[in-house]
Amino acid sequence: MRRTDTGSRSLRALLLWILIPAQVCVLSVALWHSSRQMHAQIDLAYDRSLVGALRAIDHNISTESGGLAVELPYLMLEFFELTADNAVYYRILTEDGLADIGNQELPLPGQRLRSGVPVFYDRDYLGTPVRIAAMARRMDPPLAGQPQGRVIVMVGEDRSGRDRVIRNSLVRSIVRDVIEVLVSSGLIFLGVLIGLRPLTRLYRSLKRRRSDDLSPIAAAGLPREVRPLVEAVNQHVARHARQARRQRQFLDDASHQLRTPLAVLNTQLDYAMREPDPAEARTALLAMRQGLVQAQRTAAQLLALARAREADARTDQPHPVALTPLAQDVIRQLYSLARQKRQTLAMEGAELDAAVPGIEWLLREAVVNLMDNAIQYTPPGGVITLRIAREDGQVVLGVRDTGPGMSETDIRKAGRRFRRGQAGKSGHGAGLGLAIVHTIMQRHAGSLRIRSTQAGCEACLVFPPAG
Repeated sequence: MRRTDTGSRSLRALLLWILIPAQVCVLSVALWHSSRQMHAQIDLAYDRSLVGALRAIDHNISTESGGLAVELPYLMLEFFELTADNAVYYRILTEDGLADIGNQELPLPGQRLRSGVPVFYDRDYLGTPVRIAAMARRMDPPLAGQPQGRVIVMVGEDRSGRDRVIRNSLVRSIVRDVIEVLVSSGLIFLGVLIGLRPLTRLYRSLKRRRSDDLSPIAAAGLPREVRPLVEAVNQHVARHARQARRQRQFLDDASHQLRTPLAVLNTQLDYAMREPDPAEARTALLAMRQGLVQAQRTAAQLLALARAREADARTDQPHPVALTPLAQDVIRQLYSLARQKRQTLAMEGAELDAAVPGIEWLLREAVVNLMDNAIQYTPPGGVITLRIAREDGQVVLGVRDTGPGMSETDIRKAGRRFRRGQAGKSGHGAGLGLAIVHTIMQRHAGSLRIRSTQAGCEACLVFPPAG
């Protein structure tokens, strides 16, 4: 069985299947209505002629002689017969039927006639369809014994002539409407083709594009109804281009940062495998372990930076984040790492119960990176303090350490990828921690502020005032 994919129907075919049948239906209804009106108008014109003949006969009826007498207007009847191109019949009778002149088999109407009011009806007369006009009036003077008597005048006309006129008029009307349908359908088809031509050009333009061409689609020359679609496609392409740039940047960053550590590890592994002395081999393995830890930390930071950049406002809606529980969780998370270096972790401002609108996992990532930097660069025995405060209406979450601090040049350039200050030249980190924090604070409309202190350095997350 052949399946028809209705979802693949073209817009051109859809428009034509809607417009042309709709037009045919409308014109058919109009033709039916106009044929009824034409039929009524022709009947009205012929009926007026019948009434004229009817009144002419009635004018020549007399009862003054004591009986029913009529002088027929033969000239008028012959003229009417020639004009109508049909046979004409008449009948004149009293209401009681005692006097009956003319075509006595001409059928009477089915209802009682009102005096002076003509009625029209269709009947068969000797096997021929006829149109009859009938009228009754009181006799003046009345016949003897019939003071309320009335005379009925009837004129009939063979319907074939008027039916032929109606039929011919209807045929001409149908031919005219069919020509109108064909012409208008052709115009609709041409209009649809012309109207869809910009979409065809757009399709061909997109088809000729290279696979890596993510430039916006030009909306100039396109219909106004199509421009919202083009703008939506451009927005989607722009998001895809940004995502592609981020992916390329992530791959570049990963290859830039992991190529050298992996090459060093490979060299150390070759050396350890060739070294017969167990002590030298152990030394090489310890160096490899340190390199692996560094590579693992770099990879984790690269992933964190990528996640911070890819945070989508549609799926991660900001909500109030309590900073005190967040800071306490980070301290517990990094406590063992600080203990290995005999460092002291402290916290200030826990009683403020401060909260900021944000994305909890991103803010946690920012605080973890600040604390990790402080632990890495603070010498053994140092003190690292995580503090929460309110300054000039802003909420500040800062990490203060007793490390070597940062120069003014390093502070100005903080937040750039892969840039390490003078304290980091010894080999700690890949220069990604502050870049991650900077990206996260941009996402939260805040800022990263770094300042040197007498005892070391303080890095602060500054959130905008509420409201």
